[in-house]
Amino acid sequence: MNQEVPTAPWYRQPWFWFLTIAPLSAITFSMFMLVVASNMKDTMVTDDYSKEGRGINLEIARDKAAADMGLRADMAFENRSILLNVSTEQGAAGFPYLILKLFHPTLSQKDRTIQFRNDGNGHYTGNMLDDIKGRWYYELTGPDNVWRLKGEARLPTEGYLHLSPQGSAQG
Repeated sequence: MNQEVPTAPWYRQPWFWFLTIAPLSAITFSMFMLVVASNMKDTMVTDDYSKEGRGINLEIARDKAAADMGLRADMAFENRSILLNVSTEQGAAGFPYLILKLFHPTLSQKDRTIQFRNDGNGHYTGNMLDDIKGRWYYELTGPDNVWRLKGEARLPTEGYLHLSPQGSAQG
């Protein structure tokens, strides 16, 4: 008396689903990540890594040149105006103009460049088009781009922001 037991179709077998759920979920997740990666733009990645790598020694030389000159700067914010006092070991700086680059830590479209005009005796003034708030990286350079003062600061600040060749801003 052999009776044949009816078997369920393949899609109703629990072992089939147990064995295929992991590969199916991996395929689904990888397709989702592929779509996300192809539609998103990464603005923090630069295109030319080799050029930046070669430029590291030039950047170090610019920092050393600022330290050798004994450059110091005090920056004050008044609404959208920036007042800058720059001095060297020999006294007040006499550069025809200065350039301040402000870099936002995460959003490159918020980066700005401010040019300062010389008001005489080491005093410089510059104007911003928009207000700035939060954490910023800064780089102050001269017209010949031989030296730089760089660092990080929370802007705008009350009082003066002291810039030095070591890149630390106190204020």
